[in-house]
Amino acid sequence: MGSIENLVTQIQGLSGSIDDIAHLHNILKVADESLHAEPSALSSVLDQVDPAKHSLGYLYFLEAFTSGPVSKEQALTLIPILARFINCCDAQQIRFAPDKFVSVCKRFKDHVLLIESPLRGVSPMRAAVRKLQTTSEHLTTLHPDFLLLCLLSKSYNIGLSVLEDDIFDVDQPRDLFLYCYYGGMICIGQKRFRKALELLHNVVTAPMNAINAIAVEAYKKYILVSLIHYGQFSTSLPKYASSAAQRNLKNFCQPYIELATTYSSGKIAEFKIYVDTNREKYDNDKNLGLVKQVVSSMYKHNIQRLTQTYLTLSLQDIANTVQLGSPKEAEMHVLQMIQDGEIFATINQKDGMVRFLEDPEQYKTCQMIEHIDSSIQRIMTLSRKLNAMDELMSYDPLYLSKVRTCFEILRQVTVVSEGFVSSGWEGATEIRL
Repeated sequence: MGSIENLVTQIQGLSGSIDDIAHLHNILKVADESLHAEPSALSSVLDQVDPAKHSLGYLYFLEAFTSGPVSKEQALTLIPILARFINCCDAQQIRFAPDKFVSVCKRFKDHVLLIESPLRGVSPMRAAVRKLQTTSEHLTTLHPDFLLLCLLSKSYNIGLSVLEDDIFDVDQPRDLFLYCYYGGMICIGQKRFRKALELLHNVVTAPMNAINAIAVEAYKKYILVSLIHYGQFSTSLPKYASSAAQRNLKNFCQPYIELATTYSSGKIAEFKIYVDTNREKYDNDKNLGLVKQVVSSMYKHNIQRLTQTYLTLSLQDIANTVQLGSPKEAEMHVLQMIQDGEIFATINQKDGMVRFLEDPEQYKTCQMIEHIDSSIQRIMTLSRKLNAMDELMSYDPLYLSKVRTCFEILRQVTVVSEGFVSSGWEGATEIRL
């Protein structure tokens, strides 16, 4: 106990300047094993250290104190202590021991899930993300945990505040997969389908040596959201997707690929039969709610196709063509689409006629000009960032060594190919690497 009191005195005296904190960090690393040897003795010590002023020392004490398994009752006691530390700790100090901070924050997340109260963890975890980030472009290992709490507590708007950041710096590949997957689900919850597709697309096309469960689940949702938002889906993955994804991803998602194929026919009756036949599969995947939205979207996209052919159409004709139950049901769909800005039309209630109109946007309002300017500025920023990353990569020793290896292989292949040709083996010049 005397050594711990000694450590408290050093923490209180070495939490001022950066040099002092660096020196304190070395002392704490040496003492870490002994702190874990007697965690129960740290309960009273936590009251002697200020989490705001002595954040690094408090972090070491708190990490050791919470290292063991906890019950629900213990979690209820620990959650306020952990939340207070996360909210008031000094970011500069905790970055000296980021692994310790991450460990404490993940335990906090586990505790709020243990007591089935994810909402209590949302605000502190957002603070933790911001304190651990070196810049807004940095994806930390706490991002997925924060988004998971937002999902479980249905705090979608709070999650969106983090998803607006452009990410370029990633600590661990798994963090990127989970960040984009959870982020896509949050955007689906807010019906921001374009952003959801962007995030799910990142999961599906991210580099991977073998197919992982996150990519499979993301691909299933990517298919469904594509049908909801665009009314179509292409099974061809882009060339920059990994070979593992290109070869295997579709094999794990056959009911969803077939769903998209059936959807493309535009025949609602057949589509509903297929959905009912495979309802159990979608329900087991927790995607039945999205599938139902796909069914609803089919009516919407069929109505949108009518606007490309007709200038006016009766509600009865719309109901018949789109296979809706009645003109009243057709009117409800059309009104909702007008309200959502998905079509431009007017309804004559007297004769039950719908008149389809052109997009009234002239792209000359102040709001639209500001939006366009903002988009141009963002694209220019991204372009500069990509150029900087490209230049940095061109000097990376690992990248250069791989390039040299590729050139050497190509040179050898060329020599072998020329040898075959000179020997009369023209048909043997195709060599697979």
